Amino acid sequence: MKILYLMRHGQTLFNQLHKIQGWCDAPLTELGIKQAQIAGHYFKENQIELQSAYCSTSERASDTLEQITDLPYIRLKGLKEWNFGRFEGEPEFLNPALPYGDFFVPFGGEAEMAFRERVAQSIFEFMSNETHETILAVSHGAACRQFMRYWAHTSEVDQKNPLGNCCVLKFEFDENEFRLIEIINHDFSLIT
Repeated sequence: MKILYLMRHGQTLFNQLHKIQGWCDAPLTELGIKQAQIAGHYFKENQIELQSAYCSTSERASDTLEQITDLPYIRLKGLKEWNFGRFEGEPEFLNPALPYGDFFVPFGGEAEMAFRERVAQSIFEFMSNETHETILAVSHGAACRQFMRYWAHTSEVDQKNPLGNCCVLKFEFDENEFRLIEIINHDFSLIT
């Protein structure tokens, strides 16, 4: 059995400004860097030895990963966030009510099921080929949520609220199946 720690990136400038951020990218804020460092401490404090690392091709994901581990890592386009088309970089109040479904398709964005399949297939491929047992992957909020939904039938663990920055989803991967076993939310209340 392998363990996957699937994590959302730290806070970005666009998160702070409440802008839609999918394939477009914004740098981590000072708070986002500190969030990633706290997530990194979680692994150290719990004596979790990460053996392999992957992330989205977005800079916010690789910058988060680099705050957590010194491991070399592989960047994968399949781990990118939802493509929101012409809504990229626009104010978040323009988002439709959840669930988004295929709302963004007419605007050059990605269909929900195609997005879900892309993320699930990408993670399945690297986990199937991975020779190590403890793997970190840094991705994005909607990407992590869609992966949870893809494998919801195998798990009793769920979180109805949005996944916060640097939230970690711990999955077991065995016999070609993922099972969510824990959602790790960090305490950022002491960040100054």
